[in-house]
Amino acid sequence: MAKRRPHANQSGAATSGGGVAQSAGTGETLKMKRKEYEQELRRLHGELVAVQEWVKASGAKICVVFEGRDTAGKGGTIKRITERVSPRVFRVIALSAPTEREKSQMYIQRYIPHLPAAGEVVIFDRSWYNRAGVERVMGFCTPEETNRFLEQLPSVEKAMVDSGILLIKYWLEVSAEEQTRRLESRINDPRKVWKLTDMDLKSYSRWYDYSRARDAMFAATDTAWAPWYVARTDDKMRGRLNIISHMLSQIPYKPLAPMDVTLPKRQRPEGYTEPHLPLRYIPTPF
Repeated sequence: MAKRRPHANQSGAATSGGGVAQSAGTGETLKMKRKEYEQELRRLHGELVAVQEWVKASGAKICVVFEGRDTAGKGGTIKRITERVSPRVFRVIALSAPTEREKSQMYIQRYIPHLPAAGEVVIFDRSWYNRAGVERVMGFCTPEETNRFLEQLPSVEKAMVDSGILLIKYWLEVSAEEQTRRLESRINDPRKVWKLTDMDLKSYSRWYDYSRARDAMFAATDTAWAPWYVARTDDKMRGRLNIISHMLSQIPYKPLAPMDVTLPKRQRPEGYTEPHLPLRYIPTPF
């Protein structure tokens, strides 16, 4: 993979890839310009396509887990990762609440069928770590069930890795102030109101319960074979670029070879004319 070129910030100082530009003398983070963000995202999208082609050719199995506080930007980051690649290769898994039958199963059992086969990248928008987070905090499982889960999970993830799965785990961290701002924006924006759930409102008041749950999860499941990577996402644009850049650095893919393609000539009409059919064209108000 080619090394990422450093950016130049507005004061002329260079920042390494994934770094945060700061204004000279103030230490304040400079807001990334939309054009800069889109240019960098375009480049990263090209690298993700290269990952896709490498995964297909090599039969690699990649599993990416996204966890984090509510409003931390998991969905937006996943959308940017997947918007230029094939859904047949990059699959996003976001399971709903378990059914009564699933509640009777071994906890991680309903996630196992979604793990990647050869030539697939599976992204979990929340995962089996629900048991260590929301289920623990909101009382959907007992403390004993959570403790048993945390004790057993490193061995389960070791089995995943030993089977050839490249397992990458991200925790997206957002500040309390930014979380409040984003939840308030969901209340007032009709485009986002569907994101605001009763669970979000209940969880909002339990900031430190979630902090304790996160800390216990890290202590138990941050292993050599499946480490946690933490991304700060108060700045959404920087957070997305940093996560995608880091994810690319964890995958041993090969860059795409330049394509040398010439479009063939189209066939002659050979007498074809457009038929007069009663087709229903849509209105064109724009």
